Amino acid sequence: MRRPTLEAVAARAGVSRSTVSRVVNGQTTVTPDIREVVLRAVNELGYVPNGAARNLVTQRTNSIALVVSEPPNRVFSDDPMFSTVIRSASIELEAVNMQVVLLLAGSPESHARVEHYIAGGHVDGVMLVSSHGADPLPVALTRLRVPVVSYGRPAVPVAIPYVDSDNVSGAATAVRHLLERGRRRIATIAGPLDMIGGQDRLAGYRQVLHDSDRRSIIAVGDFTRESGAVAMRQLLADDPELDAVFAANDLMAIGAMHALRQAGRRIPDDVAVVGFDDIEAARYTDPPLTTVRNPHAEQAAAMVRLLLGLLEDGPTDPLIMPTELVVRTSS
Repeated sequence: MRRPTLEAVAARAGVSRSTVSRVVNGQTTVTPDIREVVLRAVNELGYVPNGAARNLVTQRTNSIALVVSEPPNRVFSDDPMFSTVIRSASIELEAVNMQVVLLLAGSPESHARVEHYIAGGHVDGVMLVSSHGADPLPVALTRLRVPVVSYGRPAVPVAIPYVDSDNVSGAATAVRHLLERGRRRIATIAGPLDMIGGQDRLAGYRQVLHDSDRRSIIAVGDFTRESGAVAMRQLLADDPELDAVFAANDLMAIGAMHALRQAGRRIPDDVAVVGFDDIEAARYTDPPLTTVRNPHAEQAAAMVRLLLGLLEDGPTDPLIMPTELVVRTSS
């Protein structure tokens, strides 16, 4: 059977083809009684709008690019942040009949490919995730004048709306908690320092120790479990007397706990451990991990809403979401 056309719906409803087009495209210039007649004809004939033709009229693709500036082995790793953000953004867009196009940009070649794809008009807007300081995409996309929002404050000075958590305050709360538990030699495993999350969580750690006249003891990881273990061994070698560690994410904290056990240190008796993110695995470590809850799913949903508002010329103010300390027995 041939699919019903706009002309067939117009003939059934007794109106013009342009009136039917305005109704199915959601325009408000049609009176309620005419709209009802047209929609009845649409239902009776089983008419389904031609998506490609509609896009030509509306100048919309109903697709949003989610650009992750990491290589595939990082995105599809044991770090649940990426799957949480992708899932939450997809659900939020599906609710408004839009879809996510996942693009990975973890290399110079992929940066060029992603920029070319977006410049081709294949998406209505872009959500940037996991940007590093050397990432050229934030600046390149603003030049294309495509609506862009960032998951996290951009690592480069560019005017892009963003959604982030209060990383400085969250880290400071974690370190104050360790001080209140009587810990005196508190180290940190910082995240990548070319990322704002890594910088801000390190700043929160340093702020509290500076205010309490204690020295900083720092190693740097890359937000992976393995880097947490390597950094913890380095910290123990540098200061065998340390009695607490704040890791800038839970995966590094879990790696640190593994290294501490290998070194014969009891948690929390000898060394207390606090992480950041409150991933599901934090509840099942031995002992369960004290951490700072970072609302990834809520941030991703807010990022989508910010971009949808931007598509309608809405506000572009950044949104900073609060964090919360979740105390368990590792501290």
